This record gives sequence, C-alpha cells and structure tokens, in this order.
Amino acid sequence: MRTLYLDCGMGAAGDMLTAALLDLLPEPESFVSEFNALGIPDVKMELERGETHGIQGLHVHILIRGREEGEECSNEPHERRCLLDIKQIISSLPLSANVCKTALEIYSSIANAEAKVHGRPVNELHFHELGALDAVADIVAACMLIERLAPERIVASPVNVGSGQVKCAHGILPVPAPATAELLRGIPSYGSEIKAELCTPTGAALLSRFASSFGSQPEMSVSDIGYGIGSRVFPAANCVRALLGEAPDSADCVAEISCNVDDMSGEAIGFALETLLDCGALDAYTVPIGMKKSRPGVMLCCISRLNDADRLAAVILRHTTSLGVRISYARRILQERSIETVSTPLGDIRVKHAGGRSKPEYEDIARIARENGMTLAEAAELTAKG
Repeated sequence: MRTLYLDCGMGAAGDMLTAALLDLLPEPESFVSEFNALGIPDVKMELERGETHGIQGLHVHILIRGREEGEECSNEPHERRCLLDIKQIISSLPLSANVCKTALEIYSSIANAEAKVHGRPVNELHFHELGALDAVADIVAACMLIERLAPERIVASPVNVGSGQVKCAHGILPVPAPATAELLRGIPSYGSEIKAELCTPTGAALLSRFASSFGSQPEMSVSDIGYGIGSRVFPAANCVRALLGEAPDSADCVAEISCNVDDMSGEAIGFALETLLDCGALDAYTVPIGMKKSRPGVMLCCISRLNDADRLAAVILRHTTSLGVRISYARRILQERSIETVSTPLGDIRVKHAGGRSKPEYEDIARIARENGMTLAEAAELTAKG
C-alpha cells in the first residue's frame, strides 16, 4: 500500500507541508511553474533550497503582489475578501474536479472554525487579503501534490503546536490560536517549550482533511523523503518531514475500542454487541473480567476500521452505561480469502476459503437445518457430501 507519513514534530504550517510534499517530486521546479500558470490573482510561488540544523530541504515562498503575508505595506489599503470571493477564485482555476472540490472543502473548514470561535455567521466573515490568498495558495498546492503523489493512505504524527502567544488581527491570542485549536479537535496534539505558533489553521485543516490516522510511523519501506523548511530558527530543526513508501500489502491497521461495565444486564450487553456489528464493526465480543471491590464485570470490545473508530465509540457510549471508552490501534495480517456459492441437494450454500481451509457459512447451514428439521451437524454433513 502506497503510504505517506507526515512527521509534525515541529508543527504543521501550510507552506512547510507544501514544501515537504514538493521535495518528494523529482523536479519540484516544474511543479512551481505549473502552479504559477494557474492564475491565482496576484499570487506567485517561489522555491528555494533551505537548511535547518544541517538538514537540507525546500522552502516555499507565497508572494502576493510581491510580498509575503506579514510584510506590511503602508502605501496599500488592507483589502478584505469574504468566503464567497475565495470560493469563486478556487472554482475559476483550471484544476481537476477532485482538487477543486477538496480545496473548497478545506478552505470552508477554516472559515467555519473562524466563525465558530468568533461567534459570527460564516457568510459575515471577511479575511485579510494577504492571509486569504496565502491560505488559498497553500491549500491548492497541497491538494495538487497529494493528487500527484497518489498515496493510498496518509498517516501523521501527533502535532506539536508550540506554546506562548501569537499576534494576529484580533490581538494577542494563546497558542494554538482558537481557530487552530478548533480544527485540531480529535487530532492528537501537544505543547512544547518552543515559544511560537508551530501549527497554523491552514496546516491543521490540511492534516484534518488528508490524514486517516495519527501515531508513530507505520511499518513501511521508504522510497522518498521530503523536508519542508520553516523560516524561523529554533533550538530544534524547524521542518516538516514527509516519507513516502510502501506498506506491506498484508498489513491492515484497525482500531480496538473497549470499555468495562458491571451494571448492565446480559440482554443489554447483547443488544449493544449486535448494534455494533450492525453499524459496521469488523468484530465485537465480550470478555469476563474482575473489577474493583471484587465485582464481576464484562469488557465489551469492538474492532473497527480506522475511519469508523469515533463513530463506533459513540455507539458504545450510547448503548452502554460506561462513562468512557479506550481506543488503541493495532496491525493485523490478513490471509487471502474468497467466497463461492455451492449447489447442494438441500439448496445453495456459501463456502469461505482461506489459508487452504474451507468452511460453509453458518447462516446457510442453519437455514437448511431449520427448513429440514435437522441438527446443525446433520445439515453440515449432508451439504458437505452434496
């Protein structure tokens, strides 16, 4: 499985993520020319080689009318754009349908986060032109690069947000900035001794959209490594690292969700288990356990796909008396499997094949046993002969 791993130990800014992805390409300069040909109003991307603590990488500059965000110009008014303006700019670009749709969704997520923290309707928000176009450039470039690199799975590390305070249009705010904190909901993040804003709203929005899971680097054979270098100097190497490679085809990551209960009836626990399976759990089961004060209890466990973990955790909390759940992640190795339908004198049955073994589907054997007044063993024997 083609896998992209993003190391965000020094945060995640839009330009650094873009630069790290660019550094994975054999000819990043040609991508810059292609990007500049899109015609984003007044926007130009420039690329230079950079270094941080002896590590070589790329640094991306997004220039709006020749200057970067944060560079003040007293001779020009501070123009502002609304969300509709930004959407019209993105929609007018010669992008693939997928890139356009994804870029619109990501920018909308930033706008919604800003609207929520400021308590205003999203259609009443107005963005400083330099910041808005800078974010548009980073988002569009990142979406184009993800489409070009075509990873089947994207994993990111927990995000270092830094610490301290940041100065913005609304004044001096805590790190992470409120909009960034909103966009990082559900994403593992942590503060550090570095007094700076290491994760920006654009970086948080990109990670939220593209990363399917967060944690340590998964097992993978790395073929390409990219470094996106930041402009500031810190005690640690200021970069985002991107690793691209192949994960074993037989490897599959799953979430394991569990909780302990000691005050539910057997019927209620059984109903919760059946509901989890109906809602898409890969497996669900119970384990008898001993709890505090020597009380007998039950551990309800559920195995799910990574993208389903939060949804199934909510199902457990709704259908059990537990006040919380535990979620851990594991790698499973799957055998090749197949299912074929076999005709027998008693009707068609499905037979599962895996690892050189074959087994009839229980529901089919049970149906035949009920319809013919047989035991389960008799039905299985007769269908096997057929």
